Formats: sequence, structure tokens, C-alpha cells
Amino acid sequence: MGKIRAAVVGYGNIGRFTVEALEAAEDFEIAGIVRRSGAENCPKEISDYKVVKDIKELGDVDVAILATPTRSCEEYAKQILPLGINTVDSFDIHSSIVEYRRSLDKVNKETGTVSVIAAGWDPGSDSVVRTLMESLAPKGLSYTNFGPGRSMGHSVCVRSKAGVKDALSMTIPVGEGIHRRMVYVELEDGAVFDEVVKAIKSDPYFVNDETHVFQVESVDALNDVGHGVNLTRKGVSGKTHNQLFEFNMKINNPALTAQVLVNSARASMRQQPGCYTMIEIPVIDYLPGDRENLIGHLV
Repeated sequence: MGKIRAAVVGYGNIGRFTVEALEAAEDFEIAGIVRRSGAENCPKEISDYKVVKDIKELGDVDVAILATPTRSCEEYAKQILPLGINTVDSFDIHSSIVEYRRSLDKVNKETGTVSVIAAGWDPGSDSVVRTLMESLAPKGLSYTNFGPGRSMGHSVCVRSKAGVKDALSMTIPVGEGIHRRMVYVELEDGAVFDEVVKAIKSDPYFVNDETHVFQVESVDALNDVGHGVNLTRKGVSGKTHNQLFEFNMKINNPALTAQVLVNSARASMRQQPGCYTMIEIPVIDYLPGDRENLIGHLV
């Protein structure tokens, strides 16, 4: 079987790390990179690749990795899937995932393609861990505690608000799955701080959390892409109580998101047409290599 030809759509933080993850994966080759500005002012590190404005200019592509803001994922996917190209994204609005999956699944079935959605680390790989924990203790409670760290999705959301020049949204765990959002904004000239605060706090990304917004002179002076998570479940296995499971990690946020996207792009090539979240896919499909060798190594 030949290498999987992947296109990277978008070249921000996640796009850059996605290129690195693809370069490190022996079963992939980079078909090209799609940017709104095309090859204009192309960063030096991708000058050896074909950089275009439209994925149709790349020719043969197996899967498109959408390194785009969450709210544009569906638009891009519905443009690309009719071309016979699989899509993978890190859509991260938890409350909208079921609806998004239903919407894309119809297109996948019509076009004979596969989409893997919400394929970051949360939602995404953490979802797989939560699913495993719940299977081990079917009765009980699970808590997901993020951070402290920078939320890329929330930061992108704030940067999209009128009057915001740059933004950083930090997630601070309070405990038991409750979080505080600390948002730092650098404003454009003439922007009204109170109006910006209102727009942020009313957005679905923030409406369910305690959110504090601060105006700063420079967001870059505060920026750190580190993040982390603590997952716990306390529950019952069969009729036995007091089972306690815990999973922790400290990460570079965009680098891990990119790795999960590449793993999911690989897995997309092994599924029947349809739209999937990560918990619906056998975990072995995320790994390269021979299935029996993987079983012998991991089981």
C-alpha cells in the first residue's frame, strides 16, 4: 500500500505542527498546503511543498487535515468531501458535536468518504480515556479538569470579536470539572472594553464558565502554549465500590492536537464511509504498522 497523501488546510499554530507530525510519519506524504494567501509570503519552512489557495490545485489527495478554526470546519469539510477526499478536524464545541456529526455523516454517505471530527486531545484522545474509564466502572462519576493552560479554541474565539487585536484565554481548574476562564485582550484603537467583555461572555465558548476579562498592553508577553488535563473516575465495577482511576498529562497544546489529527487521518483510511468521533474507531487504527505486530507488542 502506498503512502497516504495528506493536505494541510490552514497554516496557523496547528497547521505548522501538523506539517511536522506528517514529516515524522513514515506512512504519509504531504500533498500540499492550502492557505488563503496561497504561496504569497510563504513561510520558508514550507517552501519545498506545493502551497495553494484551493485544494483542487493539489491533484491526488487522500485526506485533508483541517487546521482551521472550529467554526469554519463544517464549511471546509462540505467543500472538500464532494471531491472524494476524507477530512479530519479538531472541532471543539462539545455541545455541538452530535449535530455536526449528523450533518457530515449524510455528506460522507453520499460521497463515499470518511470524516473524523472532534479529533484533538479534548474532545478527542481524552474522550477515548473517559470512555475506557466509564467501561471499567459503569456506575460512578467522572471529572475532567483542564489546565492551567492556554485554550486554543477559546483564544481564537476571542480574537474573532470586533475590536480585539490579540487574545489569550487561560483555563484554570477549580475542581470537580469546574473551570474559570481568564481572558487577556489586546484591543485595537477605538475599541470599547466593556463591549468586548460583553461579546466574550455571551459567546457559547464562555457562557457556561466563570469568565474574567482583562485588558493588557501585549498578549505576546503572556503567551505560553502549554496545557494539561487531569481525568478521574470514581465508581463501581460490578458490585464492588471505591474503584478510582486517574489520568494526567502536561502538554504542548498545538503539537499534541496536530499529532492526534495525523493519527485520525490515518484511521480515516481504514473506516467505511461515514462520520466518526474518536471513540467510535478501534484504537489500533490510529497506529501505523502491521496489525498483528501491534497486537503482539501492545496486548
